[in-house]
Order: sequence, then C-alpha cells, then structure tokens
Amino acid sequence: MKGRADGSAGGGAMSALRERYGDEVTLTGEGGGSEAFRIVAELSVEGNSYALLQSERMRSEGDIEVFRVAMDDAGEPHLETVEDDDEWEAVAEAYDDLQFGSDDQP
Repeated sequence: MKGRADGSAGGGAMSALRERYGDEVTLTGEGGGSEAFRIVAELSVEGNSYALLQSERMRSEGDIEVFRVAMDDAGEPHLETVEDDDEWEAVAEAYDDLQFGSDDQP
C-alpha cells in the first residue's frame, strides 16, 4: 500500500507522524481505497526514520507494516513503502529489540 499520510487525529522525523497526526493515520492505496492505521512505533535504523503501522485487521492477525518516513519540501512527513526485504527485516528486528531487548546485550 502506498500513500501519503492523512491525519485522522490532530497532533525531527523520529516522531514526525505522531506530532503531525496523533496516534492514527489514514492511508490511501493505489486502488483509491483508504484504511486507518495505528502508529505502533517510530524508530531510526541506519540513519533512516521508519514508522510501524497496524490496521485493525492486521492487529487481529498480529501483523505490522513498515514504512520509511521522509519529509517533503514543505517539511511534511510522508510514507514510502519499504520494498527491500533486508531493510524491512532490519527495521522489524530493531522494533523487536526495543520491545524485548537485544540478544547482543548482556
């Protein structure tokens, strides 16, 4: 799903979505349909900012979606689809480390 973040709630790129939109964004897919997503987390991995989003349907299945957060020329955040599997896995692993701790730490 590609899309620009449209805020469903009023609200540095690290927390740009929550600051701008609150806890939820609505994304419009390529087919024109829109769906609300909860902002699960925002984090930085290897110098890039990411948002982990989850719709109600995804929540019931325990799934998340990873998007890269970029700023447009006006300083507004927008989302970019992460299509590279290695990049997606790195972000998901960083999120797991935040939640459960890293295996690399004593």
